[in-house]
Amino acid sequence: MATYPTGFKRAIIVATAISAAIMELIDTTIVNVALNQMAGSLGATIEDIAWVVTSYAIANVIIIPMTSFLAEYFGRKTYYLGSIILFTIASYFCGQSTDLWELVFWRFIQGVGGGALLSTSQAIIFDAFPPQQRGIASGIFAMGIILGPTFGPVLGGIIVEDYHWANIFLVNIPVGILASILTILYIDKKEGEGQHKADIKIDYAGILLLMLGVGSLQFMLEKGESEDWFESRLIVYTAIAAAVGMIGFIWRELTTDHPVVDLRVMKRGTLGITTIFSFVAGIGLFTAMFVYPVMVQRIMGYTPTMTGLSLLWPTLIGVFMMPIVGRRLSAGASPLPFIISGILLMIAFGFYGGTFNADASQWQFFPAHMLRVLGISLLQLPLTNQAVAGLSPKEYPNAIAINNMIRQLGGAFGVALANNFVAIQYAQHRSDLMANLYPGNPLLTERLQSMGGASMRAYRMLEAAVDKQAYLLSYLDTFRIVGFFFVLILPLTVILRQKKKKTPEEIAAAAAAMAEAH
Repeated sequence: MATYPTGFKRAIIVATAISAAIMELIDTTIVNVALNQMAGSLGATIEDIAWVVTSYAIANVIIIPMTSFLAEYFGRKTYYLGSIILFTIASYFCGQSTDLWELVFWRFIQGVGGGALLSTSQAIIFDAFPPQQRGIASGIFAMGIILGPTFGPVLGGIIVEDYHWANIFLVNIPVGILASILTILYIDKKEGEGQHKADIKIDYAGILLLMLGVGSLQFMLEKGESEDWFESRLIVYTAIAAAVGMIGFIWRELTTDHPVVDLRVMKRGTLGITTIFSFVAGIGLFTAMFVYPVMVQRIMGYTPTMTGLSLLWPTLIGVFMMPIVGRRLSAGASPLPFIISGILLMIAFGFYGGTFNADASQWQFFPAHMLRVLGISLLQLPLTNQAVAGLSPKEYPNAIAINNMIRQLGGAFGVALANNFVAIQYAQHRSDLMANLYPGNPLLTERLQSMGGASMRAYRMLEAAVDKQAYLLSYLDTFRIVGFFFVLILPLTVILRQKKKKTPEEIAAAAAAMAEAH
């Protein structure tokens, strides 16, 4: 009969796992409010500083689908402890970085460590409770994963404004050290953990092809606009490498007997179509959280703390929504109504978010953020549930890992898309605005008079105002593009259907799979 920790030991295990998960989650959101300060300190453009976000996402894309395999190969406790230590060391070097590409490199290493923390932390908490109490375990973990991203931007704003941006990484060090010590002392190995390493075959070719494909594709998307796309030999070579890597990875995983990511599961159930929705959900989540802080600090003069607070209050809605959605799904409710509602809310967010002006206050953004948080809350768990519809319980962990990988890939794509789209739209909007600055235009004359007459200083002020407005319009266009992506997938919801109601055994298996592969 299985035994479970109780009392003080269980409390320590839960606290350890939640602290590690929150450390990773805070780090994914805390960076967004510091991008302007990082760019200024490191002498980088806003476009290049986006690599601080995308390098972490790319590492997650590579690691997340391999988490179950790596935990099996090294043993869950060993892999978990190693991931915490790697994340903590990388955090230190992120804080010590004096060059953009040095920071990008350590953010990638941090993402390699962080990729295991969320799913493995949930699995550890799940295993600390007997089956009849695992609903409590899920609720405890859900509160942690909501509160981390909620307070991350506020914490980041306070640190950046009162101290130095490097401290947003250095705050991880004491948490990481404490979590490592508690993991060594209190988290036990699972029975048979790490004892069959010799029997596990490593798909080295699959891992290398995944890294080549994802890395090359992201580099091409990030640098394509600045390098004039396929006029650049570098972009051509990168595109070829991306195609070879992605096609080779798919072929390899479909033909080898021991794939690192078993893509064959996508042929069954609704996982294949669900990944399209997860990809767009990733675009919506990451793009909005990248564009908004840059826009309000660059155009509207928000401080980092103001930016964080403007994100805090609407995000608290998710604290209440996620557990409600989780309970309904656990009771056997169909995910489809939640998915449709979430898509409609994200469409509303995208198009409403594109209506603001440069004088918008924090509270004027509140309704848009509320739509975004409600939309993501209604999409995240139902899409995970839909990903396993029609599959056998033993296929759940791999299916959810693939679904999460696609969501992260969508996020990385969304940030690259935002960077390129803003650059293109800025040039167009600036050209349109400058076309109105012709001699004899009474509005131009009036504006120059308000600036002290037709002097060089007035013309420089006018040019700065044109630049500011052109960037604002470009950022607003990006929100509309997010809404447009959700418009495109809305008709596909007719394909999403659950063939039969899940049995209690299947619901329990899905919950366990989410613990292993969330």
